[in-house]
Amino acid sequence: MIVTTTNDLEGFRVIKHLGMVRGLTVRSRSVLGSLGASLQTILGGNITLYTELAEKAREEAYDLMLQHAAERGANAVLAMRYDANEISDGVTEVLAYGSAVVIEPRS
Repeated sequence: MIVTTTNDLEGFRVIKHLGMVRGLTVRSRSVLGSLGASLQTILGGNITLYTELAEKAREEAYDLMLQHAAERGANAVLAMRYDANEISDGVTEVLAYGSAVVIEPRS
């Protein structure tokens, strides 16, 4: 599966648009994770516990988007984006989305 943030892919042409696909996950911090992250904020710098949580959430949303695209018969996703919102304190949704398409190399 080819995924790009651009609206087209050089060297390929879109032969079929399959519509919007998405992957959505909702994640929260554990009590221990929140405590550890709070301690890291006191020391400053990269808060690795939050970084890991964000990375896992994006990876999960991305994988779900790819699964949705494959179910539709796509071999590429164009204009891929992420979006994230805090639903409540410590609970975040992460959405990966884009346009599912079937592409073929230009001759």
